[in-house]
Amino acid sequence: MGLFRPNIDRIEGYIPGEQPQETGWIKLNTNENPYPPSPRVVEALVAAARGRLNVYPDPVATQFRKAAAPIFGVDPDWILPANGSDENLTLILRSFVDSHELVAYPYPSYILYETLADIQGSRHQRLLLRPDWSWDLDAARAVTSQAKLVLIPNPNSPSGNRWSDDEILSLVPPQGILVLDEAYGDFADQPHRGELLRRPGAERIIITRSFSKSFSLAGLRLGFAIARPELISGMIKVKDSYNCDTLSLAGGLAAISDLPAMEHNVAAVRQTRARLSAGLTQLGFDVVPSQANFVWCTHPTGRHKEIYEALKSRKILVRFMRFPDVPYAPGGLLNGLRITVGTDPEISTLLHELKTIV
Repeated sequence: MGLFRPNIDRIEGYIPGEQPQETGWIKLNTNENPYPPSPRVVEALVAAARGRLNVYPDPVATQFRKAAAPIFGVDPDWILPANGSDENLTLILRSFVDSHELVAYPYPSYILYETLADIQGSRHQRLLLRPDWSWDLDAARAVTSQAKLVLIPNPNSPSGNRWSDDEILSLVPPQGILVLDEAYGDFADQPHRGELLRRPGAERIIITRSFSKSFSLAGLRLGFAIARPELISGMIKVKDSYNCDTLSLAGGLAAISDLPAMEHNVAAVRQTRARLSAGLTQLGFDVVPSQANFVWCTHPTGRHKEIYEALKSRKILVRFMRFPDVPYAPGGLLNGLRITVGTDPEISTLLHELKTIV
């Protein structure tokens, strides 16, 4: 008899992007923000570090919830902070899905969803996207109508495209929950501020948000969920007592209280995103129009792994990604490069090196 649960023995586990520990790399592989957070964040962290670290943090993050709620036009009891938005995804699986119930998600997309479903021991099914990353809504609804939980990243990763609110609403399972993962939502040309939650049919939608991307705080690990209070109150039963530490809450409160600083950085990323997309197109890549802080691109040669390795040898990291069981891809294997939007000098170096490689 094995020590681990059978479903743990069966899975490989999610593999995060590479994190070099030495300096000198141009790091365009894990969708971090290339710009620093608001100066208020550093001030708040210093003050918190000099404060009462010997005392547990507020278990329900009262001050943070009060600050975040007005941004999305809701009351504080609609907000649930977590140790990164990935923890909220884990809480959602643990709160709503039993082992015999179905989890559905688009594919190709964020592969962590499948790992979380496997850990929970639930059934899961992919919703195959079309080659242009659009929905086959009839096929998708045939699955979501049977699902307890539907997970949708919007904008999608790795493609960066964004689906309409009407498409999202049409995929809410009749007897379940739809999670709208908006980790990259602030980078969209017209970002959401919780408007979807106020539309008819959205009563069982949970939006998850992250501080890792637009707020430049990947190192703090803070995210939050937005949903109706009856959903949030149930998830609170499942979370760890003190799931968000004092420093993360202090930094998150300072960041969300200085939206102009975040919006300034996001505007810079959008501008560089357009330049990166144009530059890749000029080099012969097929680039998906992105609403995130990264772009997905493929090259007619299909030499994506070679391009990735050639860039890595020059100390430039991008993400080489492969998605098996995609029927319209050659050999059933879709692969390509996901490239994070860096600073303008970083993107200039990337495009220069790519010109010599391809």
